[in-house]
Amino acid sequence: MNYSPRPPAPIVDAIDHSKSRVMLLLLVTMTGVAPISLYMLVPALPELARVFERDISIAQMTVSLYMVGLAFSQLIMGPLSDRFGRRPVLLAGLGLMVMAGVGSVFAETLPQLIAARFFQALGGATGMVMSRAIIRDLYPRDRVGAMISLVIAVMMIAQMLSPLAGGLLETGFGWRSIFYAVTAASLVVTLAIAFLLPETRRFSERVAGSGFASDISVLRKSRTFIGYLLCYVIASWIIFTFAGGAPYVVVTQMGRSSAEYGAWFATSGLAYLVGNLCCVRFAPRRSIEQLIWFGLALQFGGALLNVIWGLSGLNQQPAWLFLTHMLVMFGNAFVMSNGAAGALSIRPQSAGSASGMMGFMQMGLGALCSQFGAYLGGHFATPVPLNIALVVLSLGCAAAMIFLVPRGGAVVTEELIEQVEEEDKGLL
Repeated sequence: MNYSPRPPAPIVDAIDHSKSRVMLLLLVTMTGVAPISLYMLVPALPELARVFERDISIAQMTVSLYMVGLAFSQLIMGPLSDRFGRRPVLLAGLGLMVMAGVGSVFAETLPQLIAARFFQALGGATGMVMSRAIIRDLYPRDRVGAMISLVIAVMMIAQMLSPLAGGLLETGFGWRSIFYAVTAASLVVTLAIAFLLPETRRFSERVAGSGFASDISVLRKSRTFIGYLLCYVIASWIIFTFAGGAPYVVVTQMGRSSAEYGAWFATSGLAYLVGNLCCVRFAPRRSIEQLIWFGLALQFGGALLNVIWGLSGLNQQPAWLFLTHMLVMFGNAFVMSNGAAGALSIRPQSAGSASGMMGFMQMGLGALCSQFGAYLGGHFATPVPLNIALVVLSLGCAAAMIFLVPRGGAVVTEELIEQVEEEDKGLL
């Protein structure tokens, strides 16, 4: 069989080393601008309900529909970037976020604000999907996981502080100050991208006649891609499920305050941050598959221990729940970053489409997982059902790797890249 040539080598070597920090900063800011905007508004939701004289559930739509916008935007913007390039699509998306931010500043009714937030998400999600695609454009397969981990680690520091920043702004200057800050930040990011980010998408990579439909068709026919995709997405559902149920477990079942819950929940973010930093350190010496299996072992072990603590009655203390869950989140960081690296590497010239599919499934179905977690935490007198759900999801991640990703690690996967491209030519 005559295989099609391998994709051109990543162009990281073409970028001056002195500019690598600037590139990292751009990746972090374009990734973080949308989620930071999401979390900054959360502390002001009660104030929004009071000012507009609406029920808190209506005010909550400024968050829930924002997440819907994040999900659907990634499914659209990723394929567009494969066709027209990362830079123009990114600038268009962030420009939309700036304009929607201006609309949110001057919104006079809650429906107007909700609509503006939805368009903010549509534009802001472009940075989330594009950062993963740009990393795959710039770096070889064995470095993609480490770079994704590094971007996530730096971004999470700002993301963990964003609710505090939003609360301080709302208390000191009113709720509109949050939207002034978000709009100004998105404008700065847009200008930085315009002046500092080169086009990373090499148009010579495209197969003649390919497009969104053929990209999706080829990707969904690749068992290896589906395996990595499911591993990444199911691992993210662990985060959403626990986040949805943990408040009810701590406040309702354990009788603790919401402030204490917030303090304990921060340990999960800390463990995830440390896990990403460790992934950056270990990545040069281990394959993507080895790092995923290491993370899967910790993820499953931590979830199983929490079930054991629950059945033995020890899990009625927050320390038993969260300190063990830190093990889950530490391993989760390895699974998600390297699962993403594997999925993006199956068909590098369609990294935008792959990234969009990942983001859509993560955010869209993640919202349902959050609701399911809330049901498990709020309708039972013990955290055991929630912990069992995390064990099942951990097993789902492992099953995706066992049954869909071939043995042999990176070498086999690189051969499959050639086969997928040959199949693509046959389809066209």
